[in-house]
Amino acid sequence: MSSLGIYEKALPKNISWAQRLQIAQKLGFKFVEMSIDETDERLARLDWDEAEILAVQKAINETGVGIFSICLSGHRRFPFGSLDSEVQAKALEMMDKAIDLASRLGVRNIQLAGYDVYYDEKSLSTRENFIVNLKKAVKMAAAKQVMLSIEIMDDPFINSISKFNKIKAQVKSPWLQVYPDLGNLNAWPENDLAYELEMGIDSIVAVHVKDTKNVTVDFEGQFKNVPFGQGDVDILACLRILKRLDYEGTFLIEMWSETSDQPELEIQKALDYLLPIFKEAGYEF
Repeated sequence: MSSLGIYEKALPKNISWAQRLQIAQKLGFKFVEMSIDETDERLARLDWDEAEILAVQKAINETGVGIFSICLSGHRRFPFGSLDSEVQAKALEMMDKAIDLASRLGVRNIQLAGYDVYYDEKSLSTRENFIVNLKKAVKMAAAKQVMLSIEIMDDPFINSISKFNKIKAQVKSPWLQVYPDLGNLNAWPENDLAYELEMGIDSIVAVHVKDTKNVTVDFEGQFKNVPFGQGDVDILACLRILKRLDYEGTFLIEMWSETSDQPELEIQKALDYLLPIFKEAGYEF
């Protein structure tokens, strides 16, 4: 039976992990996806001391709500593909610390952003650096039985499962899989979404549920903060395809309501919209 989780950035920001997991429990979620983004505040989690880790472990045990995954988007700032060797070294150091944190918290899956570089110019060399360093990261993860999964992105570098497979062919390991974002996958006009899911089903370890507005010749698309039902994603059709393919992994509602005046209300609105769609597709939580 699938599990439904919520992205940390949907929940109130300036609260403890115990409070965060309690809210998730109240709303009916089985897990929260932790964010370690490019801000100094969240990157500092990679250096949590024993007491900080124990506090999160205690909250998990008391609420029964897990942290199944970490969204390690901090690599946007320190990318694997950088032409600067010091930045590459920093990216690998972050990766090592994230894997250690995941193993200690019982996190099953670290989601990597599918960028070679984000702020710099892409090239054949940035692609090569990305693959070389990803291979190193996968070896680190394998040693502690932590899954690395690449998200399908809002960026052309890896914006489809087909493109992920080209990278996967260079990094042959069961510890590297794919984490499709239905919104991102849908937004790129060159993607045949049904085919992408069908072709990639054996590599899908988790799914982000999000609405987006499509990229067109005169519009760069909208990949964040599109209320459910106001974008271009046929969520029911996506879920029906996944159900037919016997996908029973986790689903993660991706929202950015942490700065909202009423984040819990925003999440509840999303649940009121999505749960009937999940049920119609054959998924119940």
